[in-house]
Amino acid sequence: MIRSAALAMALLGLSVQAKAAEILIQNEKSSPESLAMAPDGSLFVGSASSPYVYRVKKGATTAERFVDASGEAPGTFFFGQLADGATGTLWTCQLTPVPGATPARRHTSLRGFDLKTAKEKLRWDLPGDNSTCNDFAIGPDKALYITDTANAKIYRLAAGAQTAELFLDNRLLLGIDGITFLNGVLYVNSVSLNKLFRIPIDSSGKPGALVDIWMDAPVKGPDGMRAAGGKLVVAENGAGKVDALTITGDIAHVTVLKDGLKTPTGVEPSGDTLWLTERGAGKVWSIPMPK
Repeated sequence: MIRSAALAMALLGLSVQAKAAEILIQNEKSSPESLAMAPDGSLFVGSASSPYVYRVKKGATTAERFVDASGEAPGTFFFGQLADGATGTLWTCQLTPVPGATPARRHTSLRGFDLKTAKEKLRWDLPGDNSTCNDFAIGPDKALYITDTANAKIYRLAAGAQTAELFLDNRLLLGIDGITFLNGVLYVNSVSLNKLFRIPIDSSGKPGALVDIWMDAPVKGPDGMRAAGGKLVVAENGAGKVDALTITGDIAHVTVLKDGLKTPTGVEPSGDTLWLTERGAGKVWSIPMPK
């Protein structure tokens, strides 16, 4: 009897876990683009089709609006998300189309909000008539490194600063998207060129020459990228896959973790779980982290 009860409880736990592993963000058209997990277990998900950043509280299976930018110009939406537990800040990229512009242009901003209250802490507009604030990572120096996809640039926001400075401008970074630090080393990818680069940083904080990392299998449309367990984890938005990349020297071994997805764009490791966004289906998922 005790065994039966224990088995029933175990099956119930599996059922609850299975439900929590697939969460619809409002509806199938919500276009969840990037996501981040806060220290309290809350997920923050940016929408590429609406002016909202959503929050899914720990244990919940539904999303609520957290950041509301509906008062901004029409067409405003969000890309990158990053939860900085050390400063209690949610970093996000806000994008707003320029009305009537041909070809299409966007004005974009780095925005920082309090992780608990959504009160704005910082807003910095990327330079230029057309920009694409896309993603970011916190470096060993505690600075925030920000990718500008439209202009092949990386900006650096020093810890405590209110304005970012240009860190790297290199045409080889055309289509730069995902960015992360693995074992203290900076890696970026190009969503349009299907490339992965390592960027050395010297003792003075200056970037060196790009190192082209050869991936041993095709990776189409590398997008959101994070580091976990000594590997890079990347979403392939053009192939419907999420991969783990094991770096050995200048070679990356590609292991597919999940496929059959509709435009995955964001990944977020958390302990033994990997969260990901399925932009084309309006969902976020969780799967076991690779060993």
